Amino acid sequence: MKQAVDVAIARLRKTAQAIMVFAMVASCTESGPGDNPFAPGVDLDGPKVDEVAIGNRLMVAGEYDLALDSFTRAALEEGMTPEILTSIGTANLGLRRLGQAEPLLRRAAEEDPDWPVAWNNLGVFLMETGEYPEAAQVFRHAYALDNGESDAIRDNLRLALAKMENPVNNTPQEQEFELEQQGNGEFLLRKIQ
Repeated sequence: MKQAVDVAIARLRKTAQAIMVFAMVASCTESGPGDNPFAPGVDLDGPKVDEVAIGNRLMVAGEYDLALDSFTRAALEEGMTPEILTSIGTANLGLRRLGQAEPLLRRAAEEDPDWPVAWNNLGVFLMETGEYPEAAQVFRHAYALDNGESDAIRDNLRLALAKMENPVNNTPQEQEFELEQQGNGEFLLRKIQ
C-alpha cells in the first residue's frame, strides 16, 4: 500500500511540473493584442517623420551615407527644395563626392538666392576644392545676407581670406577639413588636427 501511495505522489509531482512548464511556455509565447506573431505594420495615420531633421542629425554623427538616404526620402515627399538640394549636396561633400556636390549646391544657391545657408555650404565646397577667391566671394555674400549674425559664416570667410592671402600655406596636407554642423543645415569648416 505504501508503494501505491508513493507512485501516486510521484505522478502528482510530475503532473504539477508539467502544468508549470506548460504555463511558463504559454506565457512566453503570448504575443499581445490580436495574437499576431509578425512585427506591426506602418501606421499611416501616425505622425510623419521629418527626414530632413533626421538627415541633419546623421550628418552631425558623420553618417553621410545614411543622411543622404534620409534626404533622398525627403526629396520624394517634398520635392527638390533649396533646403533639400543643399542637404544632399553637403552630404555628398561629406562623402568626398565633389562632382556630385557642386551642381546641387550651386542650384540651391540659384533657386533661393536670399538664403545664407545655401551660399555658406557652396563656399564650404569651394574651400574644399581649393577655389579660395570664389569661396571668399561666396562667403561675403552669405555673410551679407545673414547680416553678420552667423559665427560659422564669419569663421569660414576668415579661413578663405587667410588661404587667399598666404598661398604658401596651401599645401595639400593642410587642406584637410571636416564639416561641423552649426544648426539649421549650416556647416563650418574645421581643420583636421
